[in-house]
Amino acid sequence: MEQRLKLEEFRILFRHWQTGVVWLDHLLLGVLVWIERQMIDARVKVEVNEAIKEYETLQPVESVSPVYTESISETSTRLPEMRLTAPWYSELYDKK
Repeated sequence: MEQRLKLEEFRILFRHWQTGVVWLDHLLLGVLVWIERQMIDARVKVEVNEAIKEYETLQPVESVSPVYTESISETSTRLPEMRLTAPWYSELYDKK
């Protein structure tokens, strides 16, 4: 039953709190698994948010607006071709 617990501290808690009553031990295991998952999720969220903040301080986010281009089309409708592209987009990728 203990293999479902990932953290050693929760395994130790489960071993010490076991009562010998199967249904009560199973209920205890379920509660510990739920608490452990919540705790792991909270730790991961905090670590990821701190890493993102650290990255943003090292590499500030630049505000970049798209480039709007319009060209006359040679299709049967004769409607202009309108395109929004990122400023770093190269025309090399456009031609096939």
